[in-house]
Amino acid sequence: MNKRPLARYPALRLRRPRMADWSRRLYAETQISPDDFLWAIILKDGKNVREPVEAMPGVFRLSPDQAVKAAEEAKSLGIPALALFPYTDADGRTPNGEEAFNPDNLMCRTAKAIKDAVPEIGLMADVALDPYTDHGHDGLMRDGEILNDETIDILVRQSVVQARAGYDIIAPSDMMDGRIGAIRAGLDSEGFHNVQIMAYAAKYASAFYGPYREAIGSAGVLKGDKRTYQMNPANADEALREVALDLAEGADSVMVKPGMPYLDIVARVKEEFGAPTFVFQVSGEYAMIKAASANGWLDGERAMLESLMAFKRAGANGIITYFAADAAKLLQKN
Repeated sequence: MNKRPLARYPALRLRRPRMADWSRRLYAETQISPDDFLWAIILKDGKNVREPVEAMPGVFRLSPDQAVKAAEEAKSLGIPALALFPYTDADGRTPNGEEAFNPDNLMCRTAKAIKDAVPEIGLMADVALDPYTDHGHDGLMRDGEILNDETIDILVRQSVVQARAGYDIIAPSDMMDGRIGAIRAGLDSEGFHNVQIMAYAAKYASAFYGPYREAIGSAGVLKGDKRTYQMNPANADEALREVALDLAEGADSVMVKPGMPYLDIVARVKEEFGAPTFVFQVSGEYAMIKAASANGWLDGERAMLESLMAFKRAGANGIITYFAADAAKLLQKN
């Protein structure tokens, strides 16, 4: 179809639809709403804990009882789901991350508490070993190498434990080859046919994860970097190969991470596959907006909503974001 305008200036004036608020709203090509958000929440053991994350103003590590309150708030704001991530003290970490598949771990206890109180809220569980290993990596490590196949066995055990606890979406963020198919088989063998898998399909070895690593307690323990398994930021075609493999192995949806620096990847994935495509607005993106706003360098509320709109415009079906509650309140107000 020829999309070139049939008329020219002065008969055609593209500013006409922009002149009034009602008209701008009527002509808007992209809309965001609380339905688009998964609220990213950091957990910490204890009771009545709301511990600020220094690098992420406005984000708190929440104990299970406080996470239940967050779930109740999410329901009242129209946010459909939470994405949960655990903080682990150094003394709770081991070389092989056994706490990941402890059925009574922080993630599992929190899921059960939320599902008892607010069963309508969907729950997404991050699947990887980095919150539980003493070296801070997403997989098992031997002689400095991250082991692929041996890690997958642990991830399957972790996924089944999380499904039993009540998680609706299993989200493997480890970037091991072949883990989606193995996890799907493991879930199905235990009767969890309806538990979804959201694959961190295009997860880049990014500088934008720093505040998150502080938030979950990995910053001080990470040995080396994650470039042998997370993607090279220089590569785009490789992301399509990763997505194709994860969909072929049974992923219900795919994710691009980080968000703003990778809008081109979001757009290409959605156009190429048409599959449910999510994006993670990661901790560094959140922290940048918060810091610039605190310094008076930009309008924080407008920047927040503009960034979320950009993800939808690029083709994302949904957004994992620490801004979810703030954005939902602002959208309700407006």
